[in-house]
Amino acid sequence: MIKLFLCTFLAGAFTLTVSGQNNITVEDIWRDGIFRTQSVPGFNFLKDGRHYTRLVNGTIKKYDVTDGEWKEDILSAGALSDTYDFSGEIDRFSFSEDESKVLLESETERIYRRSYRAKYHVYDLQNGQTHSIFEEGKVMNATLSPDGTKVAYVYENDLYYLDLIAGVTLPITMDGRKNEIINGITDWVYEEEFGFVKAFWWSPDSRKIAFLRFDESQVKEFTMTYYEDDVYPRYETFKYPKVGESNARVRPFVYYLDTELSTPIDLGIMDDMYVPRVKWTKDPDIVCLFKMNRHQNDLKLMLVDVKEMETTVMLHETNKYYIDITDDLTFLDDGKHFIWTSEQSGYNHIYRYDLSGKSRKALTSGRYDVTAFYGVDETNDRLYFQAAAKTPLEREIYELNLGSGSLVEISTQPGMNNASFSNTYDYFTLNHSTINSAPTYRLCDRSGAEIRILEDNQEITSQQETYGTVPVQFFNLTTEYGDQLNGWMMKPAQFDESRQYPVFMVQYSGPGSQQVLNGWRGTNYWWYQMLTSRGYIVACVDGRGTGARGEEFKKMTYMNLGHYETIDQIEAGKYLAGLPYTDPARIGIFGWSYGGYMSSLCILKGNNIFRSAIAVAPVTNWKWYDTIY
Repeated sequence: MIKLFLCTFLAGAFTLTVSGQNNITVEDIWRDGIFRTQSVPGFNFLKDGRHYTRLVNGTIKKYDVTDGEWKEDILSAGALSDTYDFSGEIDRFSFSEDESKVLLESETERIYRRSYRAKYHVYDLQNGQTHSIFEEGKVMNATLSPDGTKVAYVYENDLYYLDLIAGVTLPITMDGRKNEIINGITDWVYEEEFGFVKAFWWSPDSRKIAFLRFDESQVKEFTMTYYEDDVYPRYETFKYPKVGESNARVRPFVYYLDTELSTPIDLGIMDDMYVPRVKWTKDPDIVCLFKMNRHQNDLKLMLVDVKEMETTVMLHETNKYYIDITDDLTFLDDGKHFIWTSEQSGYNHIYRYDLSGKSRKALTSGRYDVTAFYGVDETNDRLYFQAAAKTPLEREIYELNLGSGSLVEISTQPGMNNASFSNTYDYFTLNHSTINSAPTYRLCDRSGAEIRILEDNQEITSQQETYGTVPVQFFNLTTEYGDQLNGWMMKPAQFDESRQYPVFMVQYSGPGSQQVLNGWRGTNYWWYQMLTSRGYIVACVDGRGTGARGEEFKKMTYMNLGHYETIDQIEAGKYLAGLPYTDPARIGIFGWSYGGYMSSLCILKGNNIFRSAIAVAPVTNWKWYDTIY
């Protein structure tokens, strides 16, 4: 609502629509969504690598990878209409490892950014039977065991599992209490900053569950006000650890299904420590836990033998700034090595270690960042990843031959390339876009050769022609401090260099983020087009602290948030003000969240450059923010 009001206000500030462009409105963009791109919902490669499934109008359909031909309907929501406690609609689905069962989610109810509750059912494809996981309410993060015979889930802060064969539900914990004890899911700050909610993990043999217990009894409460359609607002009170205050005390456990007992895992002193990831190795008796200090610059990967309860340090990494937590840990089938990504060279790269952490081999190197790790095809000795190897503005997909060390780019077009591989790595879906072209989804073989187009968003291309959109152009500038910064700019249609146009700067500027990318900007693209149609130049510059330019560039803002970023946005404002076709008396800056913090700083410290600023949901004092950020 705030954003719509601000956009309307800005649009009203320059009421003449530039000739040649149809009128774009904020209602079109956000309320009616007429410019939304299409994706490929419910696309899942099947285990054989030759087929995939999609959720189409409530039916899970199976297709052939090579020709896209429909093979069969695996399951239709309509066929389950008589199932007790099933709404008749499928929100999401997933298969058991042997693909004999389907876990169905319905009636999804969002909680925070990543968390939600839902109704869950398991459909057995072999006998046609359907199991309701829990009939007394919605649960969280229901997950099938690897052998497909059990489902673990969280209900009201306690962890349970259902034995599908016996039809018996057993509690794993019984001490869960709102705003005090959480079992099997994370607290608010882990969810927000470490990016995960489900805090339990089945062992590979389905006989054990590792889980985290959060004791947040000493964390102070925060009450958030929800202004909805009712006369009075709704209040939600939860534990919110702010800067300098107590975090929840986290303790890992392992539950043994055979004995129905839980045993705590001893990781040593846990005062002011985080456990931001847990992952089982290929050995069903050995689990790996990440242990990180509160300053987030000291990380240990701990191997725990859950039979003998012996703990060893597999890898110890420190950093003079901070360590970004990722999911880029892969244990290899030989049981002796693992793959890990790290910024220890100054750029994020891929390494192979033995389980002692002492024998290390760099698999990638160079003055560029690996930006996503896709996995290892051990059968063919190949590794796949995404990188910003050519320019920080783009992403490419690469195949690395682990035997010869040869590196081959398998994406073929400049811009943003994202991949999702089949289990066999014979095929992958390629999501490609540029800043001026909407995403396309293609099915490719392992060499990158296109098999066919899954979605081309041709409607967006037609809309660009209909509305007379203007191209986004990249530029770079060098500040008076010698730093080269990347930017993009959109000029009004029928641009006249003899005129002076007002400039509307947009930015986010948060650590590791990027706004200046040769990739589709989503609905914001249309908002910027709306502003250019009203006679504005829209521009964006990524300053120091942003990503894909190595560790030093990204982390230099550590412990000094806002300082260098503000300098660079002011420098960008000076650069834009100095162009012959801009009006230096009419330069404004916009930002949301961290960007709102930045636009506030810019109008205070750079009011000789900026004449206006819009700050949406800004951080105004870091003492009110959370501990992990």
